[in-house]
Amino acid sequence: MQRKTLGRTGIEVSAICLGSMTWGSQTSQREAHAQIDRALARGVDFIDTAEMYPVNPVRAETIGRTEEIIGTWFAATGRRAEVVLATKQSGEGLRDVRGGAPISARTIPEAIEGSLRRLGTDYIDLYQFHWPNRGSYMFRQNWRFDPSGQDRAETLAHMGEALEALQREVERGTIRAFGLSNESAWGTAQWLRLAEAGAGPRVATIQNEYSLMCRLYDTDLAELGVNEDVTLLAFSPLAAGLLTGKYQNDAVPEGSRMSLNGNLGGRKTPHAFKAVAAYLDLADQHGVDPVQMAVAWCLTRPFPCLPIPGATRLDQLDRLLDAADLTLSPELLEAIDDTHRAHPMPY
Repeated sequence: MQRKTLGRTGIEVSAICLGSMTWGSQTSQREAHAQIDRALARGVDFIDTAEMYPVNPVRAETIGRTEEIIGTWFAATGRRAEVVLATKQSGEGLRDVRGGAPISARTIPEAIEGSLRRLGTDYIDLYQFHWPNRGSYMFRQNWRFDPSGQDRAETLAHMGEALEALQREVERGTIRAFGLSNESAWGTAQWLRLAEAGAGPRVATIQNEYSLMCRLYDTDLAELGVNEDVTLLAFSPLAAGLLTGKYQNDAVPEGSRMSLNGNLGGRKTPHAFKAVAAYLDLADQHGVDPVQMAVAWCLTRPFPCLPIPGATRLDQLDRLLDAADLTLSPELLEAIDDTHRAHPMPY
């Protein structure tokens, strides 16, 4: 398994991160523990979670359950030191998480204490803001994104106060590094600028959606990532399962994400199925597994990037992790770019 460094932190992790968002809903605690065991056995020591997980669906009664499942694995095995652990604080608006409170100097220590308690640990390696208070163009909001109502001074004041609160947590030893999620180039640049002025910890990572089907990161954020050493943690590298091909020809497997979330968060479109068909054909032509092609492709990007695939079952995880040993030929990479030009924004 390749190793990568998170930003400028010096924290080394496996080149593939284990996603956990189904643990406690689609995936049982027993299966989740087996996934952690298998991941570590295969060289994956980086796990990502969030205080709001599990999803599919998000329910008030299960919020925080994923962190609890990870905590029970730590308690049962005593192997906390072998894992680089990332979690996330929810942004404003999710009522069932701390009443929908925004990220602030007041809520940061409260949210961290809640995650530490559920995880059964006294520190978090990478603490991320799940989405910005001001909103985001992510989650298909890019089609009608309107930043004209933002208050720049208010946003910058919030960022400065949040960084100061995070610095206090660093000094307290509860977090080691700081990352963003569902952020923009402008937002990330401001967090970086304020940190460099001494407000608090520097952004190490940004966790945005990125896959063969969703390449919004490829321009401004890619340049920022290279020049500022910000590592992309690419979530949904399989486009919510579309790139497995399991939903082609109107199929909806029992227990799948689509069976629980009919439109896959806005990803289910006629254009999407045409794009998937093209990528499946491409994988077949080059004799590679389409799932492994999608994950391995993330590792070829010309900016710091590592994928966060998730699995509901152990056999799915094994298939995903085999991508670490797959080398994509120059001919296949060129064909992938050609396919992207033919299907640039399928959802």
